[in-house]
Amino acid sequence: MEPLASIEIAKHTLLSCGLILAIGTIGGFLAQRIRIPDIAIFLLAGIAIGPHGLTLIDISAASALNQIILLFGASYILFDGGAALRLDVLKQVWITIVVLATVGVLITAVITGLTAYLVFGMPPVLALLLGATISSTDPATLVPIFRQLRIRDRVAQTVMSESAFNDAMAAILTFYVLAFATSSGAFSLGGAIFDLFKQAAVGLLAGIALGYLAALLIAHERWAVLAEYAPVVTLVAVIGAYFAASGLQASGFMAVFVFGIVLGNKEALGFRMEPGEAQKLNEFVLTTAFIMRLFIFMLLGAQLDFSEMVHHWQGGVAVALVLMFVARPITVFLCALPDRRARWTMAELLFMCWSRETGVIPAALAGLLLGSRAPAAHLIASVTFIIIVMTILIQAPTTEWLGRKLGLLEKD
Repeated sequence: MEPLASIEIAKHTLLSCGLILAIGTIGGFLAQRIRIPDIAIFLLAGIAIGPHGLTLIDISAASALNQIILLFGASYILFDGGAALRLDVLKQVWITIVVLATVGVLITAVITGLTAYLVFGMPPVLALLLGATISSTDPATLVPIFRQLRIRDRVAQTVMSESAFNDAMAAILTFYVLAFATSSGAFSLGGAIFDLFKQAAVGLLAGIALGYLAALLIAHERWAVLAEYAPVVTLVAVIGAYFAASGLQASGFMAVFVFGIVLGNKEALGFRMEPGEAQKLNEFVLTTAFIMRLFIFMLLGAQLDFSEMVHHWQGGVAVALVLMFVARPITVFLCALPDRRARWTMAELLFMCWSRETGVIPAALAGLLLGSRAPAAHLIASVTFIIIVMTILIQAPTTEWLGRKLGLLEKD
């Protein structure tokens, strides 16, 4: 009976994946026609076909398949985002990115934590834990948006880079606050800062090393022995960069993002692919990134626990509104306005205030809190998912409209 049961599970999983691909493809086409980011359509489609809708798919958030999709999908989307960045642009805005990804996370966590304390009446340390969980922006959400919209280069690249680099800070802050909440208060500020710099440094080095190696093997004039296999090389290198950094207790997501930056700027390093091979690699990356994001956001929509969310929806909406309209603007103006090197305009600052979608990374942190039976974990997870739904369905579809109103859309 056991082999038969395994075959039935395999058939069910294959059917679910086929449905997700088919419905996601239609959703992507629809999003392109009505000119909104496709992740919003994917999230709604996931809700519609999940256990709380038509019950066409039911893939558990704790299943190995779901974890593989989240892990590899988020990594690949980060790689794709990194490959779209240009070093000459990053040189102008790196100070803003660093401050947003560090100090900005703390500011966001404190403001939203204070709001949660006032709204839910929860202990201050648990309110801060909620704030830390939702303090990072989400690369799996933001990278696809800016790959689809032609927003002014330095603004788009700042927001994408911030979303990649602030994950490590948010994770460190979340787990240190959790340690403080569940122990006798053992918290080391020095230890937290050291961990942050260690994760950043090792992630950067792993990404640079593997990015250079991949460029050497697919684009070097003499050593490009794997040029014909460039798509496979990128897949292996994305996985390798993530696990190399993770094995060294660093940020795997930062490593794959930096790997993407190095590979995407290989011409600046003296590497050049044949035009046909470069086009083949670009088409492969775009297609694979599309498949990854449709899986991630349709599964996320299908797994939303509405029975739990309904208990905290009023407070969750209040926290989400404060995050969107108070915490994010304060964070952007405090962290970006002092950067005289970047010389941000008011239009650019206002646009960055609105570019604050929450998605896979905060959801993963909330899931880890649930799995570890952390105090107030169910409340934190409910509020996190309410914020995910609100930011993706409100902010993502209005990004192009705001960019046009502020004069930040690049002409084709």
